[in-house]
Amino acid sequence: MTVSRFYCPEPLAGGTQVALPEQAAHHAAKVLRLREGDAIALFDGRGGEYAATIASIGKREVIATLAEHHARECESPLGITLAQAISAGEKMDLTLQKATELGINAIQPLESERSVVKLSGERAEKRAAHWQGVVISACEQCGRNRVPPVAPIRRYTDWLGEAGKESRRLMLSPSATQSLRDLPAPDLPVTLLIGPEGGFSENEIAAATMCGFTPVRLGARILRTETAALAALAAMQALWGDF
Repeated sequence: MTVSRFYCPEPLAGGTQVALPEQAAHHAAKVLRLREGDAIALFDGRGGEYAATIASIGKREVIATLAEHHARECESPLGITLAQAISAGEKMDLTLQKATELGINAIQPLESERSVVKLSGERAEKRAAHWQGVVISACEQCGRNRVPPVAPIRRYTDWLGEAGKESRRLMLSPSATQSLRDLPAPDLPVTLLIGPEGGFSENEIAAATMCGFTPVRLGARILRTETAALAALAAMQALWGDF
């Protein structure tokens, strides 16, 4: 029987009790309808997870008792940062959820010329926090014990000059002349750059190339932004990772 898993950002230790974060407590009590004595698993992002039991359920609080620590990991050997131009509606949520399942290590949301969604100030902070919640939920579901961080939204041009200097920099482009399978296995972590719904402009493509990004394509078809990121990540895991 599958045990429900929950992320707790505070450091955990066996033999102690902890209150589940508000959203996790609501999900445990109201959605999953767990009861006192039910077995769960908790992780704090530092590696491994703890076997735990629900000790009490109140109106607004769920308390769990932690038992032994299991040093279980399921991280891919291929380190990938996804630099994703912001897409509209639920597309961005879908991309980050599935990208987390596919093993990325970090996420950099970007505002590019053709990004439909433009965010700044408090709205940008709230959206980034929402995306981090999406990533946490994906980790709880897929079994990961390390949570990929979602960086604050950056303007494409501001980020590009400092992007992934110690990484293999790849950019998806329908006009590229080579595909992922034409490239040698990377000996560095990968920074994967994905455009918005309308793609990157010619100036943005040229700027990325000048900054060391290699354009690659995925077949002869033009993929939607949410398809492109996930197809590229799956292909990279099959070629160089743990698929």
